[in-house]
Amino acid sequence: MKKSDFWFDLPENQIAQTPVEPRDHSRLLRLDKSSGEVSHHHFYDIVDMLRPGDLLVVNDSRVLPARLYGCKKDTGANVELLLLEQKEQDLWETLVKPGKKCRPGAVLSFGNGLLEGTIEETLEGGNRLIRFSHDPEKTIYEILEEIGQMPLPPYITAKLEDKERYQTVYSNELGSAAAPTAGLHFTKELMQRIEEKGVKIAKVTLHVGLGTFRPVKEDEITDHKMHSEHYHLPAETAALINETKANGGRVIAVGTTSCRTLETCGQLQEYPLQEADGWTQIFIYPGYKFHVLDALITNFHLPESTLIMLVSALAGYDNTMAAYKVAVDEKYRFFSFGDAMFIE
Repeated sequence: MKKSDFWFDLPENQIAQTPVEPRDHSRLLRLDKSSGEVSHHHFYDIVDMLRPGDLLVVNDSRVLPARLYGCKKDTGANVELLLLEQKEQDLWETLVKPGKKCRPGAVLSFGNGLLEGTIEETLEGGNRLIRFSHDPEKTIYEILEEIGQMPLPPYITAKLEDKERYQTVYSNELGSAAAPTAGLHFTKELMQRIEEKGVKIAKVTLHVGLGTFRPVKEDEITDHKMHSEHYHLPAETAALINETKANGGRVIAVGTTSCRTLETCGQLQEYPLQEADGWTQIFIYPGYKFHVLDALITNFHLPESTLIMLVSALAGYDNTMAAYKVAVDEKYRFFSFGDAMFIE
């Protein structure tokens, strides 16, 4: 299939700049993957769509406030830094702007000296390896919580007033460069109602990388090289998946990140599933045979992105593109802070 097969026109004013309050009052488009039929709801209606015996699998990764604003220590020139990946305890691969003047040996200062970083190496592609120093009584994570900003996607230009609004209410494992946004619609009260209905909730961890925003550049989608992300499938979640399948329940992923974790494990293992930990580059597009997933809760994704391709693999290409046209026509809000779909 061609990249252009996944194009759709989206008015700019339908790109959500701020989240809906309360979280679960966003809109929800329900899509029947067998018939292609769609219906319109609010997210809190998801309780009525789930069945006793279903298993909801969420990604508990927590977003690092990984964007830092500071200066070069010697000149005072402003710099912007984005932490990409931790290599050692205080050694990180980063993206630095402006990059030209930030050469190996340069010392950068953030938060009035709370955090300093020395550039050790310029990597292929322009990223920098930076070794940080800080108060030994604190971890770099604690300092980031104090002075870091959320690394919001480039299409969000509005200022985020509350950093927790770009975290799911069940986030726990620090490590993502972007939020697993399908989970942003859940409140603790909604999750309690879901469990009271007889639906179990299990966790996986997939640390979302910035590669999730990387555009598909190749015309043939199979030529696209997927980014790599670290995942963990806990033993208790594997056991719940096995139990749900054995009892005829549905395994429902909250978000494409949970989906990628489950399907990676489903590809690599036979049933019954076991605890697993590793890196995945799985690319799911139409024609893919699902091993674990039965249904998916997800947001509305960018045109020509790997995420709309994943949705098309589950819901069917024609159903997906038709549902997206309905969503545009019905003025649904798109992308990270936008509305949701339930594909079953």
